[in-house]
Amino acid sequence: MTDNYLNSWNETEIKKSITDFVTKVTAENSPGFIPVNERIAVFDNDGTLWTEQPLQVEIFYALYRMKILSGKDPSLKNTQPFKAFIEEDIKTLSTFGKKELLEIAFKSHDGKTPQEFYRNVKEFFENSVHPKFKFSYYNCAYKPQLELLDYLRANGFKIFIVSGGGLEFMRVVTEKIYEIPNERVIGSTTATEVVYDGTKPVINRLPQLSNFDDKEEKVLNIHHHIGGVPVLAFGNSDGDLSMLRYTLNSSEYNLALLLHHDDASREVAYDKDFVLSPLNEALKVSAAEGIRVVSMKNDWNEVF
Repeated sequence: MTDNYLNSWNETEIKKSITDFVTKVTAENSPGFIPVNERIAVFDNDGTLWTEQPLQVEIFYALYRMKILSGKDPSLKNTQPFKAFIEEDIKTLSTFGKKELLEIAFKSHDGKTPQEFYRNVKEFFENSVHPKFKFSYYNCAYKPQLELLDYLRANGFKIFIVSGGGLEFMRVVTEKIYEIPNERVIGSTTATEVVYDGTKPVINRLPQLSNFDDKEEKVLNIHHHIGGVPVLAFGNSDGDLSMLRYTLNSSEYNLALLLHHDDASREVAYDKDFVLSPLNEALKVSAAEGIRVVSMKNDWNEVF
């Protein structure tokens, strides 16, 4: 069933591999048939479902909050790396690794409770515009990926986000943008504690990283939170390689996809030199290991 789906995907071998796989695993008379309850699909978020250039959306949120915090504590303006955030010094910020930058970003997550943090993130999405693409952050998702999510849902797949991005940050917007509910979002977590307001337990958020959902940690979190092995996985960086390999070894019938950002005119062309989230090893082993590389330039006729 492809009518009204995948219209932003060109008629290439990649699109055919997707539709052939879905047809094979959903036809009850097919030897590759997979029952609905086992049709698990996992997607990375940053750089896979929405843009991460020149920085991840969550980092732009941290820039936004850091300016607010510096108004309360002017000393931050003279202290690195907070100075780079406040000045929106993207060149300096781009020298950090993803985990290191996320740890710094979590220090700007000043909502003490989940409810306060939710309001702060919602305010950012309602009032901010992406500095490169000049549209709302709500519109940063890739159109072909939104179509793919719809196509998979229409064919009985249960879709999860498994991302290095902050769990609570993503949950503010994933249902609105992707129609993926909170319980199907897995991400990096902030440290928390329970404090009491009288006899009422209250979750208190701490400004530090607790779990970084990247590389092998993605496999562990899939096991812990989903309780099943994916049959389809989609990523875009070396941080997704373990998740892709886990999926390829799940059963006889599976599909692992890797988005290659090779479109300088419509987005950004980058891979191994993007320090925050490089694509190097995964691209090198893709052909040998059966990972299908999606070319943004050649396989998509639209991006946003």
